Amino acid sequence: MSSGPDQRSRLQSDPFDYRVTGGEQVIVARGGRTIVTIRGAAAAKLITSLTSADERGAQMLLAKATGNYKHGNERR
Repeated sequence: MSSGPDQRSRLQSDPFDYRVTGGEQVIVARGGRTIVTIRGAAAAKLITSLTSADERGAQMLLAKATGNYKHGNERR
């Protein structure tokens, strides 16, 4: 088993999707469902970070942006 924040490879098997709107908002979705819409300064910072991140890094940024991940007690 690998160490790190994505030990179960959930971000590879069920990745986040995101869309940047014209109004400088970032809409984060997973499995076709919208999870969160990020606006303002936080959205601008996330957009900047996403442009320079690789795919794995982008998934970690999106997971952190949702604010609700890696509790260890998630049920399927």
